[in-house]
Parts: sequence; C-alpha cells; structure tokens
Amino acid sequence: MSFDVDAIKKDFPILEREVHGKRLVYLDSAASSQKPEVVLDAMDRVYRDHYANVHRGVYTIAEEATQAYEGARAKVARFVGAPSSSELVFTRNATESINLVAYSWARANLVAGDPIVLTQLEHHANVVPWHILAAERGVELRWIPLTADYRLDLSNLDELLDGAKLLAFSAMSNVLGTITDVRELAEAGHAAGAKVLVDACQWVPHAPTDVQEWGADFVAFSAHKMLGPTGIGALWAPAELLDAMPPFLGGGDMIRDVRLDGFTPNDLPWKFEAGTPPFVEAVGFGAAVDYLEAIGMDRVRAHEREVTAYALDALERRFGDRLTIFGPTDVDLRGGAISFALNGIHAHDVSQVLDEDGVCVRAGHHCAKPLMRVLGVSATSRASFYLYNDTADADALVDGLTHVEQFFAL
Repeated sequence: MSFDVDAIKKDFPILEREVHGKRLVYLDSAASSQKPEVVLDAMDRVYRDHYANVHRGVYTIAEEATQAYEGARAKVARFVGAPSSSELVFTRNATESINLVAYSWARANLVAGDPIVLTQLEHHANVVPWHILAAERGVELRWIPLTADYRLDLSNLDELLDGAKLLAFSAMSNVLGTITDVRELAEAGHAAGAKVLVDACQWVPHAPTDVQEWGADFVAFSAHKMLGPTGIGALWAPAELLDAMPPFLGGGDMIRDVRLDGFTPNDLPWKFEAGTPPFVEAVGFGAAVDYLEAIGMDRVRAHEREVTAYALDALERRFGDRLTIFGPTDVDLRGGAISFALNGIHAHDVSQVLDEDGVCVRAGHHCAKPLMRVLGVSATSRASFYLYNDTADADALVDGLTHVEQFFAL
C-alpha cells in the first residue's frame, strides 16, 4: 500500500462527515484514533459469522472464534517484536496493563521504603497506581524532572535510581510529544537493579516498535490509539517474569483447575485473562495491525514528522509569541501531539470555537495534572496528528485559531 493520504482518508468512514457544515478535521488521535473500514468490517464479521465464546466450545463457530482471537494475539505480538505470543497479555487498555504490574508484580516484590522512579511527564495511568501502592505499602516515589526544552533531565539519574526497584516512564509524552530514549533508560534502570516499565501508548501507533531491542521488562499499550477498538489493550513481558507473577484477577480462563482447597492458574498468557475476553475487539486489534503493517510504520513516522514540522512552522509564522507551544521544537525528538496556549484564551474556549470550523482538538489537563503544575498552567489545547492527517488539516487548525483570536477580540 502506497502512502497516499487522500486514499487513506477514504478508508475512514467518519472523515467523510461534516460538522457545522464544515469538513471534519480530526486532530485528537492522541486521545483516541479513528477506525478504518477494515477494522469495522473485521469485527462485524465475527458478530455475524462466527460469534461464540472462545477456548470453551468444541463446535465449529467456537473454534473459529478461538482461532481468530489467538491469531490476533500473534499479530499484535509480532507487531511489537515479541518473541512469543504467549508473552502478550490482552487487557482492557494500557491503564489496566500498568495496574496489572502494580497489583501483581509490585505487590509481590516491593516493601516499605522501596523506591519507584517516575518522570514528571507521565499520564495519570502511570502515576496513580504507584500513589495507591505508596499509600498501601509505603514505597517511595521519586521523580525525574524536565529540562527547559521539555526533555527528561537525566543529570541526576544515577542518584534517583540508587536502590530503585522499578523505573516507569512513557516512551512518548501525550502532552509534550517528547520522545524518551527507552533503551538508554532501560539500561540505566537495569544497571541499578530495577525493573523497567514503559507506557508505550503514544509510541506504538506512530513508529516501529521492538520490545526486545528496547530491553524493558514491561511494555503497555492500547488498541484504540492505533486504529483499533476501545476495550482492549496489551501488556508485554518476558515469559519468565510473567510466570513468576501471581494472577491479577480470578475466574474464567485464568484457571487450569479449581478445588475446594484452592486453584491452579492457567498457562501464559491466559493466566492473566480472567473471564470472557474481548475476543471481538481482539480481532479488530489484529485488523488494525494488518492495516498499519501494510502501510509500514517507518512511513507512518516519516509522514507524521513532515506534517508536524509543517504545523509547528505554520503556527509560528501565523501567531509568533501570541502562541506558546509546550514541547520540543525538533520533530526528531517529538511526536505529533502539539500542546499550546493561545494569547491568554482558555483552552476550553479555544476548543469550542475551533469546533465551529469542524476542527477537533483536545482541551484540558490531558490526564497529566502533575505535568500541568510543572508547566505552570491549568490546561492546554492539544492538536495531535496521525497518518490520516495532512498539511491541509494543519492549515485548517491555523485558520481556525485565527478565527478564535478574532472571536475573542470582539
């Protein structure tokens, strides 16, 4: 499949609609991406042709559903470079993946006083589980600060990692777009004796991913940010690590045997997949992987870099110092999420007026209140670009923001 943005747009039914008489310009993929027809069709086929619970039935459609479910797991595992699909656990989302690590691995291994190292740019999903653990177990939370140019300040990393049991960080900030050096951080964490968890929600949809090359111990990501459905995400970890962890939830597929005096957990990865799994959503997840692989993740990253560079330049030329961008200016160091403040206008007002032009951006704290406090703001506006966005969408954003300024100048 060639990288033809006009053709790609046609693969997404929602991009054909209008809002307030204007074409829809969707710039909120950092929150959740739109879905191509192939993903919608793949899920519809399961419901129509072979819907039956997986792993339990021995009749034809149940076996077909099971094959589709496990086939999707193999696709997702391959997509992130996992050596085995048995190391890829399906969860409800990346938030549950991180909580799985917190409730299973951390509670089995950490005691009062054990340090956990996080960064100031984390999403709440990679903050709140550790606050809960700190309140329950008395673990210590340490924070990697930011530099003036919105990157991680690693000047004091050795001291922060001294005695640490876990280093948890985002591969790409959902607010700043900042890309972190996963391999460098993983090596530093391991040298200090810590396990390493990566929140890869913003990375996996936008660039090639190889969990083995990264060298981390846990990698969490979600389907809905990479063209797939809501309600399903994944956690990757090496088999030996998952084997040593206690089950997270109980019931259904996660057991091999149950007795009055106890139970025996299932093999990996089903040990961590209690109850009826989201097998229809898994098929959609697999279809999204097929779609992205057909395009090529190197080309997705290159396209987004070009559109992001164009948008940053256009915003600077149009607004100058009336607009503040929070995040690196070098597109090689950032993703396509651009957070900004415009001329003292509240982010929610910016978003509402942009909506009149059919332009969808996010407004608020972006589930990163600690970062907002570091930035000294209560909220930002955020436009985030993906493979179905082009320079015309960036122009629509710039023109829409001009309308915002004009509206509030009245």
